[in-house]
Amino acid sequence: MKSDSFPPWIRRTGIEVAGWLLIIFGLVALVLPGPGLLGLVAGLAVLSLRYRWANRLLRPVKAKAFKAAEQGVQTWLRISASITGALLVMATGVVWGVWARPPHWWPYSQSLWLPGGWGTGTGLILSGLIALALIAYSYRRFRGTGSPQQAKSEDLS
Repeated sequence: MKSDSFPPWIRRTGIEVAGWLLIIFGLVALVLPGPGLLGLVAGLAVLSLRYRWANRLLRPVKAKAFKAAEQGVQTWLRISASITGALLVMATGVVWGVWARPPHWWPYSQSLWLPGGWGTGTGLILSGLIALALIAYSYRRFRGTGSPQQAKSEDLS
């Protein structure tokens, strides 16, 4: 589908909404399970279609994301800890989906218990799957090549 088929105001609005939603997702995912830097990079990439400031910020955030990815696969201990963490997040999602009611020791009403069910559980499972995919990508990119610096320069160009 050509971008000319959309009126300019729809294109501008779509870029704005998608870019800012990805940035918000990225900021939230920095503190919650999820690919925070990836969300920030994606949001800045979308906003850079319209704004120079987003294009200027994109390069250092992208470099930081690739540096974190490279550091995450430097040792087998880090790789196994990352995989274990992703699997634990996924297991938590399954438990959260199956067991939506508050535990017997919860002293307050049921409405004050954390929101559970498959909505929350699916989000955790997807976060774990994304984490596993990013670990595999990082492993292939930074440990599968002869030179991590070469891979980094290819990604930043």
